Amino acid sequence: MKNSQMLGTALLALVVMLIGGSFFVVDQRERVVLFQFGEIQGTDYPAGLHFKVPFIQNVLRFDGRILTLDNQTENFLTVEKKNVEVDYYVKWRIANTTTYYRATGGQDIVAMDRLSAIINRGLRDQFGSRTVQQVVSGERDEILQSLQKNARDAVEDLGIELVDVRVKRVDLPKDVSDSVYERMRAERTRVASDLRARGAEEAEKIRAEADREAQTAQANAYRDAEKLRGEGDARASEIYSAAYGQDQEFYNFYRSLGVYRDAFGKNKDIMVLQPDSDLFKYFNKGSAP
Repeated sequence: MKNSQMLGTALLALVVMLIGGSFFVVDQRERVVLFQFGEIQGTDYPAGLHFKVPFIQNVLRFDGRILTLDNQTENFLTVEKKNVEVDYYVKWRIANTTTYYRATGGQDIVAMDRLSAIINRGLRDQFGSRTVQQVVSGERDEILQSLQKNARDAVEDLGIELVDVRVKRVDLPKDVSDSVYERMRAERTRVASDLRARGAEEAEKIRAEADREAQTAQANAYRDAEKLRGEGDARASEIYSAAYGQDQEFYNFYRSLGVYRDAFGKNKDIMVLQPDSDLFKYFNKGSAP
């Protein structure tokens, strides 16, 4: 009786193992490879429950999500033979499970090592064709776009899809950063001085042109004023002449009054004249018109 119970328990355990070993579950975040005696029988099963032959077939699972390769700082030479320290990271995921397994043996560390070598080689080529100023300030997006385009074929041989490559930091080594920054500062200072000199020159031109136009306007205004004044004086003379021409004796009397006013207007003026001179003509009683 006891042996029968033990046999039944063993059979039940065997059945459970057979049933449990006949199925496998695929998570939506996974990629799965089904092997039979070491040979690949199927890959990339959809999420859910799947059948396999127990004890003969086995399943190897990989992470199907986007993974991150956060690389250590690398040194690259620019076209000027200057070292730059580059810190970057790579976003990648498995695109072809069969190719990935055959290229890396299914080990993420192997995949990351080979991916890091591909990216480093591409960055070395990109930085080696540019100056320090270009890689630091001007062409980072262009570098990354060219890198992804050139590295796409190489990573496909690993069964990997290159999602994104980003440079977090580009620094100069301590021994050259000061001199490079000083040259860049001197260049910016030279450009600023040149722009200020051009601005000052243009300001002088504008100021000189404004002064010339102001002088021309003043000269034209003075000319017009003198012309109007001359025309007014001429018109006044015509009016005076016409008015005084109507009575010559009154005109002479009026002119003599003006001479008297100018000649005797100050107490210090001294004149010696004969009483019967023409100047005193209108001083005599009854001589006024």
